[in-house]
Amino acid sequence: MEKPKIIAYLKPTCGWSQGVRAVLRKYDLPFEDRDIINDPLQRQEMIEKTGQMLSPCVEINGHMLADISGEEVETWMLANKIVLPNDREAGAPTNQPCAHEMPASAPLNFVR
Repeated sequence: MEKPKIIAYLKPTCGWSQGVRAVLRKYDLPFEDRDIINDPLQRQEMIEKTGQMLSPCVEINGHMLADISGEEVETWMLANKIVLPNDREAGAPTNQPCAHEMPASAPLNFVR
């Protein structure tokens, strides 16, 4: 199976971005990891290509998947026969937000 051309517009430490990286590693797919936080030109390119500012965004063989989780990337690649199913573990959560976007624990309320 021919390897697809993949450009991934990702944040360095975001949970969603880590999920995309994990899925691409699971299928042993080479990809360009474009840092949209530390490289403003990459962020601008992503915005121009997608028409929006949310990430991750993954371009596979010219098809853009905008604001997507690793789980959604995997589902799309399987549905479009970019990859074949495998039993490997992704090695990281594939559908988890960035730490600052996770809901805070509910406060404890002691009632008398």
